[in-house]
Amino acid sequence: MTPTTTRAESINGLYKTELVRNKGPWRGLDDLELATLEWVDWFNHRRLFHELGRIPPAEFEDLHYRQQLSGHEAETHTNTPA
Repeated sequence: MTPTTTRAESINGLYKTELVRNKGPWRGLDDLELATLEWVDWFNHRRLFHELGRIPPAEFEDLHYRQQLSGHEAETHTNTPA
């Protein structure tokens, strides 16, 4: 299994555990779709990742692109590189 596949499987597992199994049963597909959109928004914009310097993925991505444009290294909340 490649690292990308492993990461995708891990995220799929989190999704199933944190949302599908723990928050169900669902009244219908529309309810699950809306809950999925909310979970993805939370996952990308509010969930803190230790590996990224204890910031959400969207913030890390923003810092990355700002760094690319400015040529300066982005800072995170930890002393170790993200």
